[in-house]
Amino acid sequence: MARSPADPLLRTRPDVAPAVVWSCRAPALAPDLGAVAYVSDRGGSPRAWIGPLRGGGPARPLDTGPEPVIDVSWAPTGARLAVLVAPGGGEHTQVWTVRADGGGLRPLAAPEGGSAVFVRWTGRGEALLVAETSASGWTDAVLADAATGGREVVAGGKLLRPAAVSRDHATLLLRRGPRGARRMSLAGSSQEGGLASGLAGGLPSGLPGGLVGGLPGGGGVAGERELLAGLAGSTDYGILSPDGATAYLLSDAGRDRAALVAVPRDGVPVVLAGRADADLDRFALDPEGRRAVLVWNVAGRSELELLDTTTGAVTPLPPPPADVVTEIRVSLDGSHAVLAAESPGDPPHVLLCELGAGRYERVAGAGPLPGAARAELVRLRARDGLELSAWLHRPPGVHAPAPYLVHLHGGPEDQERPTFNPLYQSLLAAGIGVFAPNVRGSGGFGRAFREADDRGLRFRAIDDVADCAAELVRLGVADPGRLACMGWSYGGYLTLAALVHHPGLFRTGVDVCGISDFESFYARTEPWIAAAAVGEYGHPEADRDLLRALSPLRRFDRLSVPLLVVHGARDTNVPVHQAEQAVEAARARGVPCDYLLFPDEGHEIRRLANRVAFVDKVVGWLGRHLLAPAAA
Repeated sequence: MARSPADPLLRTRPDVAPAVVWSCRAPALAPDLGAVAYVSDRGGSPRAWIGPLRGGGPARPLDTGPEPVIDVSWAPTGARLAVLVAPGGGEHTQVWTVRADGGGLRPLAAPEGGSAVFVRWTGRGEALLVAETSASGWTDAVLADAATGGREVVAGGKLLRPAAVSRDHATLLLRRGPRGARRMSLAGSSQEGGLASGLAGGLPSGLPGGLVGGLPGGGGVAGERELLAGLAGSTDYGILSPDGATAYLLSDAGRDRAALVAVPRDGVPVVLAGRADADLDRFALDPEGRRAVLVWNVAGRSELELLDTTTGAVTPLPPPPADVVTEIRVSLDGSHAVLAAESPGDPPHVLLCELGAGRYERVAGAGPLPGAARAELVRLRARDGLELSAWLHRPPGVHAPAPYLVHLHGGPEDQERPTFNPLYQSLLAAGIGVFAPNVRGSGGFGRAFREADDRGLRFRAIDDVADCAAELVRLGVADPGRLACMGWSYGGYLTLAALVHHPGLFRTGVDVCGISDFESFYARTEPWIAAAAVGEYGHPEADRDLLRALSPLRRFDRLSVPLLVVHGARDTNVPVHQAEQAVEAARARGVPCDYLLFPDEGHEIRRLANRVAFVDKVVGWLGRHLLAPAAA
């Protein structure tokens, strides 16, 4: 049973203390700059909090019910907030709205058996752009009025997400397609009143020209025009200028590195900001569309710039007082930005940046861990010559070859970056080092690197794991007889694959929410996830032989080391059946296998008590198998 985070043992034992440090994410500024809202787990479960920016008392939680909160956003009127909640801790989310004083809580989007997320406020009253996905995988773009509850569907389709809508609701920016091959398109109406007019409750209504379902097979929109058509690559994020005349896109279409591209409604696309040494990680546009804050991913760390959209002038901002900026929003008047940021020794916190002066101020967060070491960037070569990178976390005071964990991120297109990980800090305190690589397929290094593990190339990514273990030994930091492998989501899959494709290399493995067999994964996961996974792994019918060869479960006769499996019972991305069959197969072959199941979690571990239990279990497991001297 998980102990309470208030248990004093958790605060004194070095192997679990970092797990109880609370975090702050998803910050949003009040329109009058008097307060900031954010999501924090300081009370044990993620909730929405509001804190004053300039005095005025302590932060207070918003009463949005018992369900974990994932995101929060402040309406431009200042009267209400949108909150994204995860009922039961699972992956199916709902959009609720609440007044800033904590009253008036009610649902805005809660589809039965499906999931909803809010995209952004439209800048027109309290209209909110929402995406609702049904159990079948169909997504509706909805304009919802947070004040009245009125709503109107303005577009729909599979593998669709609305990205933005103009202030007059006349132009809609839509993203379509699977990850790695997403496309942006513009749809709109020349009719006054926009996409719709006369919705009860204050939103426009009346869909012109059969707006929904106008294109065969995808639920397209009448008059929809694809942007950056014909260019290989992916466009993952976009914002419209207030008048809808220009789309600002984060895209690597037609190039290797993601850049900021401006596409006028009737003009030629222009690259406003691009770098040969970095991907554009994210950007935020002020409400009037005059200034953008750019966040660059430079080998994993964040660099910030200001862009004047009218002149194209770019001005660097001073380095932020953290390694990685994970979220950014610009104030209503364009004078400030609020950032979520973190470093290996500094848990996720909120920074306020005065854009004109380039000054940063910490406005929410628990504070850095005393004595925490910075992560070291290591570059290495895979066996076929491809350059890889990794973050090396050395256990303090250890100089001889030490036990090490090779930790693999999810995705596959996620990226290991120098962020705060309570598990890493707990392992280091226990004397176990961490080597966290970016194998091929990771994001942040250009499109060619991201696509270097697609389908049959996946076997090379599995070999990358073995090459990373070899690099640890070559550097002289790791004991070759005391290595472990662990990963979450795709990293869990890659861990299982490495254990069976390179038996004897690792002493133990930890699989967290990983795929063990592709056939049952495709049969049981969410329809939209299955459709999006085809480009990465292969088609469940056309590539059946490849998927069987890639499935670790099909090679479990080669599994020879103890295995710990961790999963959330409410995981609908990688259903818990993936864990159950791995545990059953390992035990059937006499392989020691332990199983940690969280009944109130999905694909993420969100509750503080569960995080403590998770870290405690993994540190104990790895300590038991790695801290003993290696056999001769």
